[in-house]
Amino acid sequence: MSRKPVIAVPVGDPAGIGPEIVAKACAKKSVSDAADIIVIGDRQIMKKAIEITHTDLTVNVVDRPADGKYLPGILNLIDLANIDQSRFSYGAVQAMCGKAAFEYIQKSIELAMAKEADAVATTPINKEALHAAQVPYIGHTEIFGALTGTKNPLTMFETNGLRVFFLTRHKSLRDMLDDITKENIKACVKESLAALRRLGVTEGTMAVAGLNPHCGEHGLFGWEEVNEITPAVEELQAEGCPVTGPIGADSVFHQAALGRYNSVLSLYHDQGHIATKTLDFDRTISITNGMPILRTSVDHGTAFDIAGKNIASEISMAEAILLAAKYAPFFKESPQTP
Repeated sequence: MSRKPVIAVPVGDPAGIGPEIVAKACAKKSVSDAADIIVIGDRQIMKKAIEITHTDLTVNVVDRPADGKYLPGILNLIDLANIDQSRFSYGAVQAMCGKAAFEYIQKSIELAMAKEADAVATTPINKEALHAAQVPYIGHTEIFGALTGTKNPLTMFETNGLRVFFLTRHKSLRDMLDDITKENIKACVKESLAALRRLGVTEGTMAVAGLNPHCGEHGLFGWEEVNEITPAVEELQAEGCPVTGPIGADSVFHQAALGRYNSVLSLYHDQGHIATKTLDFDRTISITNGMPILRTSVDHGTAFDIAGKNIASEISMAEAILLAAKYAPFFKESPQTP
């Protein structure tokens, strides 16, 4: 029997809900059955999280994943010991915690790059805390891109089998329109199809979502479909790419969720976010593609308002680990670049 994938889990900002949802997820049999989990964090923080969540776990501090005891009730931890308990408090922006969160991510990337872990499943971090710690990156994607030498990491959401890629993300709607070009669409579709192949998805067709109501109705409600989107799809089809569209955004995500398409290219941030999170908010997981390592992530924040109160749900964390375990075998066998 082949071994289970080793998933590195940095606990995120210690002042947020990350440690709690990690403890709860690690205690779930479905998660421990699917993966060998190596947590990267602070021992005292994780002991507090176990106490808060009333999970039946014992912390086993190790130096590397290979030293772990992957048995029920054991939380294997690489302890970076970087939190001063006398200055720590839940639910507050703290430079110490921003620095610690970055160091947890950095260690998890080192493990994955060294092939000691098969994938990384990340927890929430706080941008203000990173800034306070003078960490020169605004978020996870930028950190992973820089530390893996990846120029343009590609984001994919998956929930209940619906996969969504994004042509544009953190831009205003007005600025987003400037990026709706034939060249950008073709490049993003090709990158997305390569990412799917690397994840073992080789059957089916990608759908490109429309931008305007009813895909513009041949120019009545906008010309982007006529001038940019349709020509991009037609040229891609002529090159043999399994893609179709544009298809109205009011129906394409529903059709993909039913299995008609293997994925959807969302043209802007909220178009895809609304579709996936409405389908299942807790199980919407982010996958960062185009890197030499596999990374999945919860798609929610640090929730400082409920941190330390045993309120946060671990569903998204558990799903992120399960999805990492699902795709890790395909990813490991694929070339280093998609």
